[in-house]
Amino acid sequence: MSTLVLTLITGVGLGALYFLVASGLSLIYGLMHVLNFAHGAFLTLSAFMGFMVAQALGTESWGSFLLSVLVGAGVGAVFATLTELVLIRPLYERHIEQVLVTVGLSFAAVALFEGIWGTDPIHIGGPPWLTQTTDVLGARIPNTYWVLMIAAVLVLAALVLFLQKTRYGMIIRAGVENRSMVTALGIDVRRSFTLVFAIGGAAAGIGGVLAMHYSTFVSAHLGQTLLIFAFIVTVVGGLGSLTGAAVASVLVAVLQQFANFYLGGTGDFIVVILLALVLLVRPTGLLGRKA
Repeated sequence: MSTLVLTLITGVGLGALYFLVASGLSLIYGLMHVLNFAHGAFLTLSAFMGFMVAQALGTESWGSFLLSVLVGAGVGAVFATLTELVLIRPLYERHIEQVLVTVGLSFAAVALFEGIWGTDPIHIGGPPWLTQTTDVLGARIPNTYWVLMIAAVLVLAALVLFLQKTRYGMIIRAGVENRSMVTALGIDVRRSFTLVFAIGGAAAGIGGVLAMHYSTFVSAHLGQTLLIFAFIVTVVGGLGSLTGAAVASVLVAVLQQFANFYLGGTGDFIVVILLALVLLVRPTGLLGRKA
């Protein structure tokens, strides 16, 4: 029983991490139809900046932990904003060029990170509580998973509230439906779309710093590794669907954990099978809409 509980809860916690990485990706595609392969670079740079803040202030302090998360969110937002302004904005409606540019940026960023921080993983500690466990029905759950779950719920709630309850959220949704009409009303839709990119980058930044604490290290390839699962989650949930990304994150991670434990470490293979089945049976994803 305890093994079942441990596998289930750690699966949900891993799903929370996948959602933190995938939420920005899904938001940017859903609202702007930009498939951003540089998303992992936002995540990695944020993790490195968060690492530097935590090292400077003391890794065992909760204050430095929270500040590193905030710095990571800020760095991700700034990186994403510059990417949108310099590389993406001139290429709207030119989707192939957008993909090529973001893929090129992702490779260049990894080379840059390796040049600055080296090719080896850099290990980092955190507040002692994160390394401890909490007993749930006899299962000892690492506390890191609780932090991931809380962060994912807060990010999802913040994104939904922003899109549904704020003026900018309404402008963005209206701009997606009918950009020319919104522009005719004197509203600068491009500024709103830049804001979407910044929010997506901030979500990636939060995911990057928390992924660093989950993995206990940061490396130049941290973002690329997680980006693979973020794309799988985004496709399975339905391109552009935040709710779909949340559901798919938990589904993919729980299946992965159970397969790793009960089927001899075949978690990644099972995830790929799931992706293939979803594409065959429901090409738009679990909660995606037809174009």
